[in-house]
Amino acid sequence: MEENIKHIQLNDLHIALGGKMVPFAGYNMPVRYSSDKEEHLCVRNGVGVFDVSHMGEFLVEGPEALNLIQKVTSNDASKLVDYQAQYSCFPNETGGIVDDLIVYRYSEEKYMLVVNASNIEKDWNWVNQHNTMGAKLTNISDELSLFAVQGPKAIEAVQSLTSVDLSSVKFYHFTVGDFAGKQDVIISGTGYTGAGGFEIYVKNEDAEEVWNAIFEAGKDFDIKPIGLGARDTLRMEMGYCLYGNDITDTTSPIEAGLGWITKFTKDFTNSEALKAQKEAGVTRKLVGFIMQEKGIPRGHYPIVDAGGELIGEVTSGTMSPSMNVGIGLGYVKVDFAKPGCEIFVQVRNKNLKAIVEKLPLYRG
Repeated sequence: MEENIKHIQLNDLHIALGGKMVPFAGYNMPVRYSSDKEEHLCVRNGVGVFDVSHMGEFLVEGPEALNLIQKVTSNDASKLVDYQAQYSCFPNETGGIVDDLIVYRYSEEKYMLVVNASNIEKDWNWVNQHNTMGAKLTNISDELSLFAVQGPKAIEAVQSLTSVDLSSVKFYHFTVGDFAGKQDVIISGTGYTGAGGFEIYVKNEDAEEVWNAIFEAGKDFDIKPIGLGARDTLRMEMGYCLYGNDITDTTSPIEAGLGWITKFTKDFTNSEALKAQKEAGVTRKLVGFIMQEKGIPRGHYPIVDAGGELIGEVTSGTMSPSMNVGIGLGYVKVDFAKPGCEIFVQVRNKNLKAIVEKLPLYRG
């Protein structure tokens, strides 16, 4: 198995920086450099940089580009304007989700889809399979590196590297400009932390130079490299779904609380069935919760009611570094899905009390 692990462009640099490397989604990735807690708080309170170059990118071009995107994604991409991005998902034919993704619109006939690393091949095949209208598809996943500069100090830390006014790049919008002396860099007001910041897409050959420039520019702001461990705890505090945990081939976007990206103003894969599900109502829902007793919830731990009856399962859980309590996401029967509901997580055969909370769990 080991020899099949792919390496991102800056693999050796992360090792030199002391990154603990682990196999993740088929790639050798830095999980942490110091401690998850320290890195998490660095992003929440200051600025940190994730190398997430394992993510996949597909270009969709030509007169049929929008038609294809409308067919395979749940959100309504016709609402996008140039240089706007949109969170969406690929529904499958059986009520679940192939993947979640971000759609970037450059122009009427040019889009970029950013997909999860673990699903690059699956997604590529899925989109091609549905491309009956002849849109031009290009998989550029192996050509780009992606750095997420995240945190409340992100703008001031890297503003000196670009002539683009970073404060003018709105949330879920992007621009293409100069960055760290390189041209045609995508600067996107997106991220997976809820702490603010940008995602910077650069050509692989420019990756090391740009990475070093970011750290040079940000050194007065105590900028640090951040691993996947903190990325996971940061997204859990916000209640952002992780594919493979909170959303899968068998979870519907309606159950997962992704009704807001599921638009029935158009036809898309399995839209009739999902619309019927929305109208009929679901039997389980994805919720966020905060532990009221000492204990750390983990994926697959059972969730029970006060009488000990099984009502669901944890999909993601951790000790929140910002709040110092156990937090998690999980599916529960719909009667227990309202904020304020009392549920119990089975941790080592003990039923520990938790309260369902409105997302995000961390409110700063």
